[in-house]
Amino acid sequence: MSDADNKKRIRDQPPMFQSQSQSAPDEVNAGEKATVGPASLLSGYQPNAAPFDEFLTAIGEPRPHYARLLGALEEFSGPELQRRSETCQRLVHEQGITYNVYGDPRGMERPWQLDSLPFIIAPDEWRTLEAGLVQRATLLNEILADCYGVQDLIRSRWLSPAMVFGQPDFLRPCHGIRVPDDTFLHFYAADLARSPDGRWWVVSDRTQIPTGAGYALANRLVTSRILPEPFRDNHVQRLAGFFRDARVTLAELASRQTDNARVVMLTPGPHNETYFEQAYLARYLGYTLVEGQDLSVRDNQVFLKTLNGLERVDVILRRVDDDFCDPLELRNDSMLGVPGLVEAVRAGNVVMANALGSGLVQSPAFMSFLPGLCRHLLREELKLPSVATWWCGQKDACDYVLEHLDELVIKPAFRSHVRLPETDRSLSAANQEKLSRRIRFDPDLFVAQERVELSAAPVWNNGKLAARPVGLRVFLVASEDGYRVMPGGLTRVSPDSDGRFLSMQRGGGSSKDTWVTSVTPVEEVTLLPATGQSVELRRTGNNLPSRLADNFFWLGRYAERADATARLLRSALLRFNPERTGGGLPLLGPLLQTLETQGQLPGISKKPELRQSAEAFEAELLAAIFDPARTGSLRQSADNLQRLAMLVRDRTSNDMWRVLSQLNDRLATPTASSVMLAGDAVGVLSQTLLGLAAFHGLARENMTRAQAWRFLDMGLRLERAVYLCTLLDATLRSPEAENPSVLEAVLEVVDSSITFRSRYTLLATVPAVFDLVLLDDKNPRSVLFQINQLAKHFEKLPPEREDAPGSGRNVLRQCVARLNQTDARELAGPPAAWPGSTLSVTIKATLRDLPRISDAIAASYFAHSTISRTGRGSE
Repeated sequence: MSDADNKKRIRDQPPMFQSQSQSAPDEVNAGEKATVGPASLLSGYQPNAAPFDEFLTAIGEPRPHYARLLGALEEFSGPELQRRSETCQRLVHEQGITYNVYGDPRGMERPWQLDSLPFIIAPDEWRTLEAGLVQRATLLNEILADCYGVQDLIRSRWLSPAMVFGQPDFLRPCHGIRVPDDTFLHFYAADLARSPDGRWWVVSDRTQIPTGAGYALANRLVTSRILPEPFRDNHVQRLAGFFRDARVTLAELASRQTDNARVVMLTPGPHNETYFEQAYLARYLGYTLVEGQDLSVRDNQVFLKTLNGLERVDVILRRVDDDFCDPLELRNDSMLGVPGLVEAVRAGNVVMANALGSGLVQSPAFMSFLPGLCRHLLREELKLPSVATWWCGQKDACDYVLEHLDELVIKPAFRSHVRLPETDRSLSAANQEKLSRRIRFDPDLFVAQERVELSAAPVWNNGKLAARPVGLRVFLVASEDGYRVMPGGLTRVSPDSDGRFLSMQRGGGSSKDTWVTSVTPVEEVTLLPATGQSVELRRTGNNLPSRLADNFFWLGRYAERADATARLLRSALLRFNPERTGGGLPLLGPLLQTLETQGQLPGISKKPELRQSAEAFEAELLAAIFDPARTGSLRQSADNLQRLAMLVRDRTSNDMWRVLSQLNDRLATPTASSVMLAGDAVGVLSQTLLGLAAFHGLARENMTRAQAWRFLDMGLRLERAVYLCTLLDATLRSPEAENPSVLEAVLEVVDSSITFRSRYTLLATVPAVFDLVLLDDKNPRSVLFQINQLAKHFEKLPPEREDAPGSGRNVLRQCVARLNQTDARELAGPPAAWPGSTLSVTIKATLRDLPRISDAIAASYFAHSTISRTGRGSE
């Protein structure tokens, strides 16, 4: 579109879209450099080659349902719009909204991509779309009920047997299993696109695991914060009602007559691309997020492994592909499922949502049969058409596909690992012939679809509006009176101007919030209980699953390990003098020996060259901080911390996630162009310790004193006791143990310098330092304090397993008794007698017992085989 056309389009707009200063051309020209008004917004928006533009009509005027948004944007300056866009990205990062793209080096830390401008759907258009979606979900559910039931559609030839029995998503062990109310599809999603004439059509059906609803909710919470004015003015329909209906539906699926049915969400684990969404929805809906290893089948019933034993599960909201759910009756190589789960479903003791086998109708081959099936099953015409589809299992369709191979997109008819050439691009004659031979050889395995040209919508790009191809995913949930549609959805933006693909897993594109507007103010909807509704008061949540207890335990251990590593390395760097490396190393002996024993500086005592080279010694210390591939490095501990934080994401706050994310950012490997000096590293370590202090503060002040906090604190106490004993043992064996500089370093590492000075006016002495750091039960940094805290935690836990090897409580009692009988004054004697002293023996015995305590905790609480009689924790 030329500049003249743009000017004509702006001039012809109604007054509400025109700049208030348009009557003064000179002022407009002067102001265009500083602000962005509607004229400059529209003039910068260039519709691409898409056949349909969501924002502008064919004559270049904004569509009515975008009018209020444009009116609000015109009140913002260019810098203000850019600031809000940057705030959008900051909120995404702070809330830890991520999407894992396989092969991306950022892995689980890859931020979710969100455009600041919403995609808007008019109310009348939405009503038509809603009716078509409800009909389509009902139809697909009817097809599933027939295929896994009486199979009349196959016998009457409405469906080809090859379409059902020939694809891997038909699960034969599930045939004949009755599901409540014959509802196989409790959740359904459809990917939609515009046809060139503006009508919607379905590009694909999502019946296996309809993901994306959680991201739609996350998008809404961010967009409504950065654009609160247009959100209110447009009367945007709320999403909470959809999730309220989902929670009611799942609660009513329970086979037991109970007011407190246990619903769990089954996840493949943190490496799944949508793990954030799974944790986010589990926390939002109040469900326990579990992996296959957290569940066990006994007597055809499903149980959750908790600290108190096994607790009955009624409903499983799955995010694991159905054929991976049971290695006994489905895929025997699955490590994600629960052995015996299909039999438990068959017995009616647990309900799966969606039902096992629901991925059958996700095959694109079904699309060509839906119009006829709709007339046959529902006695209605299909309201929402599919993109034109040909299943090659029919001879006429196959002949048509082979004749128009260069005009169509060829896809696998069924889920398959066979790779096809990208037919959305032109194929060479040789590739066309090769593809033709494959289709002729086994036509049932192929489907062809018309090429879809996506419509375009505005995005905020580099300070201006730009047109990008978009697609819409909408979500439905089954209810008592039919299906309910989420009034919104997940709009996905193609990274390419030609819109060839919308797959997030292929690493491109972003997303948008989807606004369904209303002409009248909308009802406020919330998941909170209604006013006056009776609520059962609780002082603790559900029992903690054993796997989560394990993760919290190691979260505490790695947090303290990172803290100890940072303190030891900071003290070593502060005392490092490049001018006197060899002479200064003996004073660093206990610190270096502790770092070697703990694994941060492996074999450093056997590297005499470091004593002569200041550069090599400094490089060794810096590698122990920043090298992610180095076992035991501070960076590796931070990586483990973030990994564990992801595993407990549904049980921790966003503040805790932000603290750990910032910790990881601080320890990023220095670039090749930047030179990291020892002084710079000391600053990084100090900031790291502040971040870890924030983490410990959040854990101590914000976590309820329930099982999760208890195991986190036990891990912390155990790890702190290990490194304290290691440091004290190295100090006692050092030739420089009596040197006040060495003792001051010990006090600095254990953060007890001020306490020592408040008690003693003299220089640091061995008996005084060891009494404070080893035996003082009032010092939160002493060994005895850690042991006492562990003993208190054990008293609050359920009894240890009788068949567990060794009792953690007994080992702790021995440690406490041994420490209470030790007197640091025996170190007032000659240093030659210290290695054989009672205190030295006590330190070594405590170091030997601490791993036994850790093993006892793991054996008793991180794996269970007995059924809980109480169903509740001990707190």
